[in-house]
Amino acid sequence: MRPTTDNENSRQAAPRASQQRAPRMADDDRKKKGEPGGPGTAVITKTKPQTKRPNMYRVLILNDDYTPMEFVVHVIERFFSKDHEAATRIMLHVHHHGIGECGIYTYEVAETKVTQVMDFARKHQHPLQCVMEKK
Repeated sequence: MRPTTDNENSRQAAPRASQQRAPRMADDDRKKKGEPGGPGTAVITKTKPQTKRPNMYRVLILNDDYTPMEFVVHVIERFFSKDHEAATRIMLHVHHHGIGECGIYTYEVAETKVTQVMDFARKHQHPLQCVMEKK
């Protein structure tokens, strides 16, 4: 087998006629036609990345027959930054409907609040349940 020459390599790698591009115009021809470009000019476009909003999660307190109402109000005030009136309203909703929403947060914040409430309730020997669900 004989080695191929540079001339033969260039013939093999040449694109087919249907794949060839139109010849590029010289800068002078481009200027005559009014097309952008030329020596030293460039168009720079900056694309703005699309950011996706994070998924939100509802933090819910579940009713039980043993946790005192005052304790639930205290938990809502402390961990969800609600005033006494709003906390009482949420507690009564939990009491009458079995479940109540304390807030809507991103995953990490919701998970932290659930853990804080559960730990606080266990520390005070109450069976209060706090969960999160995707909104």
